[in-house]
Amino acid sequence: MFRKLCTATNTRWVLSRSFSVGELSKEHQEVQQLCRRFAEQELKPVAGVIDRDGTFPAEQIAKLANLGLMRVTVSPQYGGAGMDMLALSLVVEELSRGCGSTGSIVSIHNCLYANLLNRLGTDEQRTKFFNKYDAKTIGAFALSEAGAGSDVAALTTRATKHSNGSWMLNGTKAWVTSGVEAVAGIIFATVDPTLKYKGITAFLVDFDDGKLAGLHRGPPEDKLGIRGTSTCDITLENVHVPALNVLGSAGGGMRIAMEQLDRARIGIASQAIGIGQAALETAVQYAHQRTAFGGTLIDLPAVRTRIAEIATRIETARLLVRKAAGEIDRGQRATKACSMAKWMAGETATYAAHGCQQIMGGMGYVKSLPAERYYRDARITEIYGGVTDVQKSIVADQIIREFK
Repeated sequence: MFRKLCTATNTRWVLSRSFSVGELSKEHQEVQQLCRRFAEQELKPVAGVIDRDGTFPAEQIAKLANLGLMRVTVSPQYGGAGMDMLALSLVVEELSRGCGSTGSIVSIHNCLYANLLNRLGTDEQRTKFFNKYDAKTIGAFALSEAGAGSDVAALTTRATKHSNGSWMLNGTKAWVTSGVEAVAGIIFATVDPTLKYKGITAFLVDFDDGKLAGLHRGPPEDKLGIRGTSTCDITLENVHVPALNVLGSAGGGMRIAMEQLDRARIGIASQAIGIGQAALETAVQYAHQRTAFGGTLIDLPAVRTRIAEIATRIETARLLVRKAAGEIDRGQRATKACSMAKWMAGETATYAAHGCQQIMGGMGYVKSLPAERYYRDARITEIYGGVTDVQKSIVADQIIREFK
């Protein structure tokens, strides 16, 4: 799938051809192994500390940037790796095995900011926003609001057009992942609330522009899981945006957001699989070591059945994710596949983490071991990017349309 262009310190791939569901090319396997080694060596040893202290993994993100993994699907012309969505899925899954927070940061930045800017940005926009900042910097995606989460058409952040063609943004965006660290963002606002979804427009905003005034970041939320990521409100008070920073067309933001959320759901599902896989591996390792009833836990039928059920669900979800990524890479509209993948992978992550805790008993409940962190990290994968109930509704809508 990729022709590797690499040096000892930098790795790049170029898209060439597609493979079937579940099959990985040699180059994809190399990406997978690279990220697996990184997770083992760089993430697992510090994941507990990142979670406990709620610290952004800046050192690890910088190292990932040097490997080309903070601009996975971005063209090499703009400092990217030129990879496809399947490769990005593998990257997020393997990193999330080591640290759910780091996997989340890489996923959201790549899927919702870098991929979108590379895919739909003009040459001028890509040059400005990719070339101004080095690859270790973070971009944000600001769509949700306190009263407009799953119901995107209800957003109230307002964009007012001036006579010179520039725009003024006013409102508050909520739940912005990496909002504290982001140097730029894609912000969605409505040009006319009465138009509902037809008024939504996407704007590129340079947060660190010395001339920018009126953008305020709220304090980070104290979250249950993925505590190494920052999540905050961003308030806009008469924030000036040049006409050239409109992404796509005025009123075309809803379609942009929905198409990009398909890609984000692949990333979230991959994060979920990585967390679930880590939980499975921890449970099996513990069951081999823990003695009870004259033997080890691994010999008990109930434990073996639980392990089999977890592993089968993970593999099922993984295949759904690879199917969805393949559809995106072939240029297909993959909404149904992406929602199926996120729904199943999110529930699987929680199921796997729960099963890991059950196998470990009391030791699965203490913070000195990672099982309880897996459970907390897994829960978000059923929530952000659209809660599971929304995914089921999307799947149903897509299937009903197929039978019309």
